[in-house]
Amino acid sequence: MEIFKQFTFDSAHYLPHVPEGHKCKRMHGHTYRLVVYLDGPLKEKLEWVEDFAVVKKTVKPVIDQLDHHNLNEIEGLENPTCERIAIWIWDRIKPGLPNLSRIELHETPTSGVVYAGQ
Repeated sequence: MEIFKQFTFDSAHYLPHVPEGHKCKRMHGHTYRLVVYLDGPLKEKLEWVEDFAVVKKTVKPVIDQLDHHNLNEIEGLENPTCERIAIWIWDRIKPGLPNLSRIELHETPTSGVVYAGQ
């Protein structure tokens, strides 16, 4: 069975390596939507894959590092593409969520990335 929990955060960024004139070269912001998926069997007696409170406790401190910040100023996010942000988040939440199966990071309502680790 697979469960999910959704989070949102607002951040500013710019993409330093795109060509001059590209709209993402300028500072701009997004309301990101992160969906975290965990996969596994139901735990005996509890009959859940994972406690949603555990998921929130693991993910929220990572989101707090991004929310209302300039992503370019965060170590490892100097070129904060949606793909790079997803990897950065994954690397920080996977140790606390061993049954993490994938994450979706939506940069806009119509654009995003799905990442399932390496």
